[in-house]
Amino acid sequence: MFPSSLPRDPDAPKRLSWAMVAVVALWPLLQLAEFNPAALLDARNLKVMRGFVSQFFPPELSTEFLALLARATVETLAMATAGIALALLLAAPLGLLLAHSLSLSRIGPGPGRGRGEVLRALARLLLLALRGIPELVWALLLVRAFGLGPAAGVLALALTYGGMLGKVYAEILESGDTRPARALLETGSGRLMAFFYGLLPSTAQELASYTVYRWECAVRASVIMGFVGAGGLGQLMDQSMKMLNGGEVSAILMIFLLLVLLADKISLTLRKALA
Repeated sequence: MFPSSLPRDPDAPKRLSWAMVAVVALWPLLQLAEFNPAALLDARNLKVMRGFVSQFFPPELSTEFLALLARATVETLAMATAGIALALLLAAPLGLLLAHSLSLSRIGPGPGRGRGEVLRALARLLLLALRGIPELVWALLLVRAFGLGPAAGVLALALTYGGMLGKVYAEILESGDTRPARALLETGSGRLMAFFYGLLPSTAQELASYTVYRWECAVRASVIMGFVGAGGLGQLMDQSMKMLNGGEVSAILMIFLLLVLLADKISLTLRKALA
C-alpha cells in the first residue's frame, strides 16, 4: 500500500509559478526572433541540408591544402594568443584598481578616499566601453586602418577581451577571502604585496581557468574575424565555403575541435599545477 500522503516540496508552487512566468516572457521573444524549429523538418530544407552535409565527406587531406591549413591554424593561434597577452596587460592593472579588496580606504578614512573612488569609477567606465563593443566591430574598424591581416584581429581581441578580463578579475578578487589582503594592508603592506600574498594564493586557480577559457573564446573569435579579412582559419573557411568545397570545410571544423580540446587540456593542467 502506498502512504496516504506523500512528502511534498513546499517550494513547488513557487517554482511552478516562476517557470510559467519564464515561459510567458520567453514566448514573445521567440516569436520576435522568428524562431521556428519546424522549418528544420521541412522536406526541401532537409534535402538541402543533406546535400550540404554529404559534401563534408571525405575531408580534404591533400598535401597542398594541409599546408595551407597548418599555416592558417598557426596564424589563428598567434592572433588569439597575442590578443590575450595584450588584453592581460590592459586588464590586470584595471582589475586590480577596480578591486575594493585592495583599496587602502577600506582600512579607514584617509585623504585619498575620494580620489580612489573616482579612479575606480573611471576604470569601470573604461572596461564597460571596451567590452561593450564586440570584437568583430573593432576588427571591422581596425581593418580600415591596418588593412587585411592579423594585426587588426589582435588589437580587436585585446580591446574587447581586456574589458572582459578586467571586470571578471575584479569580481574574482572580491568573491574570495579578502581577510589576508586586508591584514597585510593594515600592517603597511603595499597593494601589490597584498595581492600576491593575500589574494592570489586563493584565487589563482579561478583566474587561470577563466584566462584559458577566454583564450579559447579568442581562438573562436579569431576564426570569426577571419571572415572580415583578419586572416587565419576564418579567412580560409570563408574561401572554402564560397568555393562550395565541403571537404575543406570539414577538415577546418576538425581543427576547431582539436583547438578546443587543447584549451581544455591546458586549463586542466594549470588548475592541477596551481592546486
